[in-house]
Amino acid sequence: MNNTEKIIREIKEFHIDIEAWFRGKEDQENLYEKLLYGFHEDFKMITGNNDTITLAAFSEWLPGAYGQFPNRKIVLEDIEVYATENHGLASYIEIQTTGSTVTQRKSSAVFVIDEERAFWLQLIEKWI
Repeated sequence: MNNTEKIIREIKEFHIDIEAWFRGKEDQENLYEKLLYGFHEDFKMITGNNDTITLAAFSEWLPGAYGQFPNRKIVLEDIEVYATENHGLASYIEIQTTGSTVTQRKSSAVFVIDEERAFWLQLIEKWI
């Protein structure tokens, strides 16, 4: 698997897992570990509201969101990736639907790549 494929796989798997988390449909402990495993220890996210979230803050937030949106659906569109030997830059559109509420965000992410997989280093979200 090349580095572009590793990044695309990480993006898709994370969103499948976070959707399952919001729905509360899988074993919480195992899914929690799986979600956090994909992040570099220095991970930071800038949300659509311009708040900066560290990995520690994200990991503390997750338990409160488990099962809170049992009907949420997440769809990804327009995934684009540029990868080098050790890093990658991706952009994509994320669409979350909960009942009649639809939110969209344009996301850009930086990944650190090792032999096995890509790890999220930074994520920037902008509301569409």
